[in-house]
Amino acid sequence: MDLGLSGKVAIVTGGSEGIGKAAAVSLAREGARVAICARRPDVLERAAEEIRAATGAEVLAVPCDVTDAARVQSMVQQVTERWGGVDILLNNAGTSAAARFEDVADETWETDLGIKVYGAIYCTRAVLPFMKAAGGGRIINITTPGGKAAGAGSLPTSMARAAGIALTKAMSRDYAPDNILVNTVCIGLIKSGQHERRYERQQERDPSVTLEQFYEGMGGRVPLGRVGEASEAGDVICFLASDRASYVTGSAINIDGGSSPVV
Repeated sequence: MDLGLSGKVAIVTGGSEGIGKAAAVSLAREGARVAICARRPDVLERAAEEIRAATGAEVLAVPCDVTDAARVQSMVQQVTERWGGVDILLNNAGTSAAARFEDVADETWETDLGIKVYGAIYCTRAVLPFMKAAGGGRIINITTPGGKAAGAGSLPTSMARAAGIALTKAMSRDYAPDNILVNTVCIGLIKSGQHERRYERQQERDPSVTLEQFYEGMGGRVPLGRVGEASEAGDVICFLASDRASYVTGSAINIDGGSSPVV
């Protein structure tokens, strides 16, 4: 199936690992030119080299902190100066923070909302003029099922993700006349660098646990019985970015192996 992405320009935030990197690979394999951004230049450039080697596509690595509006504008400028515009934006940058309300420090609230909510706002604001000029575009926001149904001890992530879902729906209405489609994918348990770093901390306490066993334990809570692969999320994101999803906007799609209590 031709997804119609050949020659399209995509920006993927948080593109150095996990879901962002997997989405960048999927987009690049479909012929898109992909700019990945993240805060760690060395990790980012290594990811870009790996994506180029795997796909043969043009991949640009642009270090960027999405909580800084000026740096976001500079990042988008670098991409547009090189490729002339932006057709696809994946707002993927984020961290995982989960605790009871009383245990969340002010700094944690600010950091979480800064990356997940304001980061998406700054990036979207920077690309909109180019999408409007091109006659359309695709914006995909990464959220979680917890943004639909928050559980105990899920703050501030669940609140930030709920804001991301609301942002998605509102923008989809605002920019439908401009043919700019806005959707969100609600990510459940997916293999990622964040989980691997948790595994490393666990291994310090119990060196006998393998990464496979760690993921098997997590997967026991998923109806499908396993933790998802990053590529499974990347492929859905790639579809939403494509011409094949030309009548899909304002949608929140769960990629969670059936874990969410709501559709």
